[in-house]
Formats: sequence, C-alpha cells, structure tokens
Amino acid sequence: MKIFKKKGKTKGDIIFDAILFIVCICIFLVIAYPLYFVIIASVSDSTLVSTGQVLFFPRGFSWFGYEQIFQDTRIWVGYRNTILYTFLGTAVNLLFTLPAAYTLSRKEFKARKLLMFFFVFTMFFNGGMIPTYLLIRDLGMINTIWVFIFPFSVNVFNLIITRTFFETSIPAELYEAASMDGCTHFKFFLKVVLPLSKAVIAVIGLYYLVGRWNDFFTGLLYVRDSALQPLQIVLRDILLSNQVLQQGAGSVGSGYAQRYADQIKYGVIIVSTLPILVIYPFIQKYFEKGVMIGSVKG
Repeated sequence: MKIFKKKGKTKGDIIFDAILFIVCICIFLVIAYPLYFVIIASVSDSTLVSTGQVLFFPRGFSWFGYEQIFQDTRIWVGYRNTILYTFLGTAVNLLFTLPAAYTLSRKEFKARKLLMFFFVFTMFFNGGMIPTYLLIRDLGMINTIWVFIFPFSVNVFNLIITRTFFETSIPAELYEAASMDGCTHFKFFLKVVLPLSKAVIAVIGLYYLVGRWNDFFTGLLYVRDSALQPLQIVLRDILLSNQVLQQGAGSVGSGYAQRYADQIKYGVIIVSTLPILVIYPFIQKYFEKGVMIGSVKG
C-alpha cells in the first residue's frame, strides 16, 4: 500500500485510490487479454486451444502457422502494396482534410455553414456501391494503385474533429496579430496553425492510417491484378485456401488440417495488426491529447 501513500491523504483517500487502481488493472486485463490470447494461440497446439487448455501460456509450441503464412510469396507483395497505399493514402487524406477544416473553422468565411451541411449530408446518404463503382470505372482507376489513394480522401467525422480543434484551440487573436504584419491565410495556416496542431494531426493521422491499413473492400471490388492486391486480400486468400484444404482432407485428415488451419488463422490476425501496434507508441502522447478535442468547454 506504500505506492498509494502521499502526504496529506486520508485513510479513505488511500482506500479509494487502491480500489481505483484495482479496477483499472481489471479493465486493462479485460481489454488486453484477448490480444494476448491470440498471440499464444497462434503458436500453440490448436487441439489444446479448442479444448480450453491454453489460457495464460502457450502449449504445444509451434511456428507452423507463421511458416505457412510467410512461405507464401504473395504476403511480401501484399505488405509492400499496403505500406505504399497506407502512407500515400494517409498523406492525401491529411492534404485535403487539414486545409478544408481550417477553411470551415474561419467565421469570416460566409459559405462555411452551407458547405458543412453538404459534408455532413454525405455521412448519412451516399450513392451506394454500384454508382460508386461506375464512377471509379469512368475515372479510369479500376486495376490501378490510384483507387487506393485518391477516392474517399476526406472522412467527414475526421473533418469535424479537426475543424472543432481549430475553432477551440487556435485563438482568433493570433490571426489578427499575424494579419497586421501582412500574413495571409495560407501563410498563417502553414507557419502558425500546423505547428500548433500536432495533437489533432496525430489523432486523425492515426485514424486514417488504421483505416487505410485495414481497407479490404477497395481491393476486393476494384482490383483484379494480383500484383496490386493489398495485404488484407492476400491474407483472406490464404485463409480461404486453408479452409479448402481442411474441407478436402477427408475424415482421416480433417483433425490434422483443422489443427494447422487454426494456427494459420491466429497467425493471420497477428500479421495484419502487428505493424499498427508497433506504430502506436510513437504517437501515443499526441493521441492522448487529441482524443479530448472538443470535450471541455469553457
């Protein structure tokens, strides 16, 4: 209990802190354990996993699932494509979202309410899958890398978050002082607004990054060339191939096939999520600040 003892704290405060600490630990375990279980299940005997014998430590240790995944040369093509699409697509997202949010945050811009209405309207109503496909086809983006980068360049929810940040966190007096020295909106946006907006850039950048990394339907609907397929489609094909193998193994080999199909399934989950988990700690401090945007008024 020494970790809870601080000068000026009563016994009741210490008990409350202890209870709060225990509750937070429990919440953390509830959130973290499923991910931990997937990790240990991916290197454990699937028979032991399915019978509930794997809880805290791997049993029947085997790298078979990962070996099967990384032996498929398509996985490296998928990684390369997804990394390219993710970073180029996120850059395009920020390139469009940040200036648009700044423009809509300026009260002197008379048309901002009307434009914001049209942006918000698209959150609830859209043309649908078939009209979108026809539009992408007419733009000549079918079976090209551009279909992963330029369409859907602005997420309205992220736009609203960014606009709210600019309205509440960038004082109007800053622009008034800068304009007296001859600073234009464009220069003010580059020299003042962006350096003061690292938190919101990190937040929406992470949102866009995760969305681009997990993008599945774009490759499924608009790309037929296997050399352009993203990682998610490659992993889906690997899972489908192993399901076919499992179904075709017959009654004798079905248990064997199921055992290794499950290892591959858990391995695919880790392979698809690990890069995002590695990136997150580097922007965590900005993310913690940014998620509170607009939550405090006064």
